[in-house]
Amino acid sequence: MFKGDILAISAKPVYDSANNRVSAISELKELGKYRYLLGQLIRRDILTRYKRSVLGVAWTMLNPLGTMLILTFVFSNFFRTEIEHYPVYILSGLLVWNFFSQGTNAAISGLVWGGGLLKRIYIPSTVFGVSAIGTALVNLVLSLAPLVIVMLINGAPFYASLLFLPVSILILTAFTLGFGLFISSMAVFFPDVAEMYQVVLTAWMYLTPIIYPETMIPAQWLSVYKLNPMYWMVKMFRLPIIEGRIPHWQEFLPALLWAVLMLVFGWVYFTSKSEEYAYRV
Repeated sequence: MFKGDILAISAKPVYDSANNRVSAISELKELGKYRYLLGQLIRRDILTRYKRSVLGVAWTMLNPLGTMLILTFVFSNFFRTEIEHYPVYILSGLLVWNFFSQGTNAAISGLVWGGGLLKRIYIPSTVFGVSAIGTALVNLVLSLAPLVIVMLINGAPFYASLLFLPVSILILTAFTLGFGLFISSMAVFFPDVAEMYQVVLTAWMYLTPIIYPETMIPAQWLSVYKLNPMYWMVKMFRLPIIEGRIPHWQEFLPALLWAVLMLVFGWVYFTSKSEEYAYRV
C-alpha cells in the first residue's frame, strides 16, 4: 500500500457514536433537525406494510373491525346484558390496545433494523422509536372510521364529549412513546426481552378491561387493577364514547401522570444509552 493511500484512508471521516454522546434535551433538538427523515420513515412503514396487499391501507381499518366481530360473537352472550352497545365498547378498547402493542413492538424492531444505519452515519437514535409510534398513530386515526361505522350500525349516540378524544389520544401517544423507547432499549441489551414481551402483552391485555366490563373486577382487586396504566388509557378513550362525558379529574390525573412520567423516563433512559446501540444491534 502506498503512502498516499494510507493518508487517504486516515483522512476518511469515521462516525464513532461513543464520541457523540448527547443529552435528552439535545437529542430532542437533533430529532427536530431530522424531521424530514422521520416523515419518510413513517411513510415507508405504512406503504411497505400493505405494499403487496390487494386492499392496501384498508387493512388498517379492517383488522380491528374483524377482531371486534369475532370477540363480539364469542363474548356477547356473557356481557351484552351488562354493557350497552357492546360492539362499540369492545372496538374502542381494541383500538387503544392495538395502538399500544403495535407501536411498542414496532419500536423494538425499528431500532434493531436501524442498527446498521447507526454504524455508518449519525442520526438521532430516537428517530426509529418516534417513527414507529408515528406510524401507529396514523393507523389509529384511520381506525376511527370503522368505529364511527359500528356506532352508526349499533345505534350508539354521538356525544359532544367526543371532542375530547384528541386529548385522550395525545395522552395515550405520550405513554406509548415513553414505554416504546424504554422497552426497545432493553431489547437491545437483552435480546430475550423481545420474545418475553409478547407473553407479557398477552397477559397485560387480559388484565385490562377491554373485552369485559369493569364491574366484573372484584372490589378487593380493583385497587390493584388501577396500578395498570393501560386501565387508565382505555378508560380515558372510552368515557367520551360510551358514557358521553369528559373524564373527572380523578380519572384524568392518573392517566396524565402515567403518560408524563413514562415519557420522561423512557426518553431519558433511551438517550442515556444511545451511544451503545450501534455496537449492540
